[in-house]
Amino acid sequence: MHSTYDTVEDAYLTELRSTYHHAAFRNAPRGRPSRERLGAGFQVRRPVQRHVALPGRRSNLVFNFAEALWYLSGSADLALVAHYAPSIRSYSSDGATLTGTAYGPRIFDYPGTGLDQWRTVIDVLTEDPDSKRAVVQIFHPRELREPGNIDVACTLALQFLLREGRLHGVGYMRANDAYRGMVSDVFSFTFLLELLAAQLGVGVGGYVHQVGSLHVYDSDAPLVRRVLREGRGDGRPAAFPAMPAGDNWPHVREVLRLEEGLRTGRLRLGPHALRALDLPRYWQDVTGLFELHRQLTREGRMDEESLARLPPLYRRMMLHRWPRPVTDQEVPV
Repeated sequence: MHSTYDTVEDAYLTELRSTYHHAAFRNAPRGRPSRERLGAGFQVRRPVQRHVALPGRRSNLVFNFAEALWYLSGSADLALVAHYAPSIRSYSSDGATLTGTAYGPRIFDYPGTGLDQWRTVIDVLTEDPDSKRAVVQIFHPRELREPGNIDVACTLALQFLLREGRLHGVGYMRANDAYRGMVSDVFSFTFLLELLAAQLGVGVGGYVHQVGSLHVYDSDAPLVRRVLREGRGDGRPAAFPAMPAGDNWPHVREVLRLEEGLRTGRLRLGPHALRALDLPRYWQDVTGLFELHRQLTREGRMDEESLARLPPLYRRMMLHRWPRPVTDQEVPV
């Protein structure tokens, strides 16, 4: 039976500790020694509280939003996501795109079929709210037959179930890194869950994360020990903001447009410009995170007024990640 937690951070701390200290197996897939639990899973009662704000973990909130929005863009292009996590380029076979890691095309235009699985899920749940068939398939069996494939999808599928007026989600993964990947994967999947619930006009229910192989690589052991030793540090963080009700797709598309301008240097948005955006405050703040990242990479600093305008949780996470002014070369990935 799965353990149930109130927030994602609650789940992260306990599941990471269990994987590190009580792993059932030791193995070394592709030559990387690790500790592993099989068939691991947990449930989160309040998945909107998707952040892991532990000081020792230094989660990259900007990348978390960038990855979720990259999925929603439907693109396999590296440019967006690799800007915020350059190391992801090592998984690209052509230096320009990703295949297995790029879930967007599989959600919105499944290769070889042209199927928009997001639209299908909406149609299924609209026609039969009690359905168990609202599944988005991610993993494709041909991935294992491609010689030298370095980018095989870690996610098998996402399932959405409408029960008692709330949309619940289940993420099924063949493998998940308990220290690194689990933070961003659960962030993205619960973000999609919240976006879909708002589009359907229903509340957000719980989220279940189910993993075939939950593991910690030996190379990350010192980092894991630090996180487990420090725990929450100075207490629980402020709440993660809730997405606006209704159809957020126009806002998603506008934020993607603004992000591209900030990333490419064609745009800069000071506090007054951010306030003037025709976006709900939630999406203004997401855009504000991308502006702060622009400042860090291009100017080596974060503007205090821009930082102060963020919700308290976002501000705290940004200062955990970037605790002092940095130069281009020092920005961690």
